[in-house]
Amino acid sequence: MATLTDLLAEHTTLSAPAAEHLQRLVAEWQLLADLSFADYLLAVPGTSGSIVYVAQVRPNTASTVFPRDEVGHRVDQPASIQGANPLMSAALASGAIEREGIASRFGHLLIERVAVPVSFDGEVIAVLGRAGDASDSRPPSPLESAYRDASEALCRMVVEGSFPLDEANTLGLSTPRAGDGFIRIAAGGNVTYASPNALSAVHRMGWSTDLGGSRVDEVLAALLTDPFESADAGAMVVAAAGSLGDGTLPPADMALRMELDARRATVLLRAVPLRSAGQSRGAILLIRDVTEVRRRDLALISKDATIREIHHRVKNNLQSVSALLRLQARRSGQPETVAALNEAVRRVSSIALVHEMLSGSVDEEVDLDAVIDRLASSLVDVWLPDGGTRVTVRRDSRLGVLPADLAMPLVMVLTEVIQNSIEHGFTPGQDGAEIVIGAQRDVRALRVTVTDNGQGLPDGFDLRTSNHLGLQIVNTLVSNDLGGVIALVGAPSGVGTLAQLDIPLR
Repeated sequence: MATLTDLLAEHTTLSAPAAEHLQRLVAEWQLLADLSFADYLLAVPGTSGSIVYVAQVRPNTASTVFPRDEVGHRVDQPASIQGANPLMSAALASGAIEREGIASRFGHLLIERVAVPVSFDGEVIAVLGRAGDASDSRPPSPLESAYRDASEALCRMVVEGSFPLDEANTLGLSTPRAGDGFIRIAAGGNVTYASPNALSAVHRMGWSTDLGGSRVDEVLAALLTDPFESADAGAMVVAAAGSLGDGTLPPADMALRMELDARRATVLLRAVPLRSAGQSRGAILLIRDVTEVRRRDLALISKDATIREIHHRVKNNLQSVSALLRLQARRSGQPETVAALNEAVRRVSSIALVHEMLSGSVDEEVDLDAVIDRLASSLVDVWLPDGGTRVTVRRDSRLGVLPADLAMPLVMVLTEVIQNSIEHGFTPGQDGAEIVIGAQRDVRALRVTVTDNGQGLPDGFDLRTSNHLGLQIVNTLVSNDLGGVIALVGAPSGVGTLAQLDIPLR
């Protein structure tokens, strides 16, 4: 499906700043739809003279009146398709909000239609078509009246080009919805209406009385324990409500969203200034109780820190085991015992290396490239028993990041395969002995290759029937832990051996 950027580029010749203004409007217009209890369509005049719908939003506070997706539809005659707003052309021409005098019948619904021109730098660049259900004849509730009053103020700001605001949100805080908690503030800074959810959030913070008539900056000053946070929140509310009396909008670098910690609760607060014709119309405060969310975040942070500490301690314990095995190997006089103990040291060290990586990870994932490079550096100076052959181990492609449950057995498999090549793959005194680790990866599978330039496999070699302990470990890990397959064959160059491991990615 085409994006808003694609549709604007295809159907209009808008400048980059004008297109960016429409992008910001679409990013914020869910608030408009919720406060209006209505669907909105964003339409732009196309290059062929027709009107094109480029975005659509449905309300969370009411049922949609547009059951199908209208985005991308071209409207040569505004009333020619289902759901089209016949006032859009008039609004584009007049630059003023156009309304139907009488609600129109649409199926079993009565639809109230409004067209709101979108201005940028004094020029109408688009139009918002609003359509809401007008079938309910009951008097509006106080909440509905407060919502609709705020939506009309925002629509006037859209016409003037002052909504949405250039707002500093350096912390990347999310946007509370109108249904989370809605507070309407008059130009003087006093509360004229607070929704039940907003009252619940403020009461959770510690406020025990009604909010009606109160000044929100004073309420926050009484509830917040941090004096700097209290001062910042009060300044934000005062600036948004226009309590200073100058009717200007808050500066673009002023934060209009804050997360506030009270004695008993944490809330996310957003201020939306309302201005028209150079006069302050007060502000909207949207408030969401995020106490449980933050409590869970803290619990996850604590759990994550505990898991990393466990990995760190496991790594330390494995290193202690390696040290004890090395000590035992030095005290042993039997060559076979020394070799077996050194193999055990190598295997334990590879597991310890993965735990070391996990102790510094925040998401239980392992950077395989970093692990393989560490392994290669530890093996690069290994000498064969003949004392004259040096083997170089290097990686020529990226393996990427894997979850710990796959990374652990994969590292052990690669360690065994590399060590097997070092011990059995080269002739004494061979020059340029090299092992190369490669990889191919997509979203479904990972293929890892280990290629050496040694003497190749012995005649009649079969990986499945080999009695070598390291290769038996490889077979077990690949089939049971990785769910993959491994093959040892002659290298494509005709010299050496290729180990190819294919594992599925979950």
